[in-house]
Amino acid sequence: MIIGYARVSTSDQDTALQLDALEAAGLRIYQEAGSGGIKNALNELTKCLDTVREGDTLIVWRLDRLGRSLKDLAEIITELEGRRLQITNGNHRYHQRRWKTHFSYLRWFS
Repeated sequence: MIIGYARVSTSDQDTALQLDALEAAGLRIYQEAGSGGIKNALNELTKCLDTVREGDTLIVWRLDRLGRSLKDLAEIITELEGRRLQITNGNHRYHQRRWKTHFSYLRWFS
């Protein structure tokens, strides 16, 4: 199964650009608006992560849409890859080794 997830950080923003890209793939899409901070649980993300199964593909417009912070994003990706899911933006698959190196560099600057 191929599943999409779209999120914007505030209710003033619009998911239209993300949805256009995801809808072109003809898949089930979970979407929400909100930063996902302590006060705002990412309910649709939770549903999305509960839905995906081993062998599924999760498409996100940009990788940062999955997490509220770098730590959160790393935990989500680690969990998904442990469940043997593919994570992609539709153009390329995110590989664990590549994103871990990328996040390591980002942590130096944060």
